[in-house]
Amino acid sequence: MVVAKLRLEGDVHLDRERLDQLYAQLGPTGAEGVVNRAMEELAVRLAKVESCHRKGQLEELQRAARSMIAISEQIGMVTFAQVAASVSALAVTDDGTALAATVERLMRIGENSLLAVWDLQGASI
Repeated sequence: MVVAKLRLEGDVHLDRERLDQLYAQLGPTGAEGVVNRAMEELAVRLAKVESCHRKGQLEELQRAARSMIAISEQIGMVTFAQVAASVSALAVTDDGTALAATVERLMRIGENSLLAVWDLQGASI
């Protein structure tokens, strides 16, 4: 028997150029406001996805996941957007196991992405 150890971290990819563009277009104060509001909204929607999954509310889960894609792309959260798209697509399938695994991945990626952007902000983009 072979036992595989699953890595529970979630590597994230941030589009630094997207954040730089945002800061160039809006200035530091405007960009920080957009980024902070986006991060707050993503945190709320992550909780919504988790709650809907737990309750079996798949249509609402799909809407919440789909709504996170544009928000995360806006602030350069590439991996987050990709995993949210996967959750949205899986919510309408009959593959509960894949959905559960991908929702868990979204939770890890979401948390790590939010922390990465927070750290970047602290490093003064």
